Amino acid sequence: RHFDEVEAHRVQKHHFHTHGTTLRGLTVEHGIDPHDFLEDVHNIDLEIIGPDESLARGLGRLPGRKFIFTNGDAPYARRVLGRLGIEHHFHGLHDIVAADLRPKPDPHGYELMCKRFDIAPQKAVLVEDMAKNLKPAKALGMTTVWVDNGSEQALARVDTDHIDETIADVGDWLHGLFGEQA
Repeated sequence: RHFDEVEAHRVQKHHFHTHGTTLRGLTVEHGIDPHDFLEDVHNIDLEIIGPDESLARGLGRLPGRKFIFTNGDAPYARRVLGRLGIEHHFHGLHDIVAADLRPKPDPHGYELMCKRFDIAPQKAVLVEDMAKNLKPAKALGMTTVWVDNGSEQALARVDTDHIDETIADVGDWLHGLFGEQA
């Protein structure tokens, strides 16, 4: 079935809001192969993304192990991290496939990530750009930081009980932690 742009947007938003991700909605409601979807949707030109030297410096100063937890897939995440010049700062990557195709904010993925990487939630900080995805992290005992980037999700009414800190930019925040300019 083919949709015009308006109908496609409506269907995408329905799946996103009903199932947590468009991928989950397409697999549950339409039987789409998730691996084919991920390969196709992430086959995009990333030339617009360039190195973020400020973020790289901030990550380099941050002690402890660092991990990526994404509703995307690992190949795409690695491409983005590579373009940003920050991949080497991370000790592991937990993607939608590692989460058994159950997207954030499903608690299952958070639990799997903690077990897989031997993360003690009470000693961990989750930095996330979708406020609703911080709820399970907070429930596990993590400190939570919401990156309010002004996205569509950020504009929705947000329950803030599970948010310990709100920031606008990760690089600026990291430099602020160390009392330096970005």
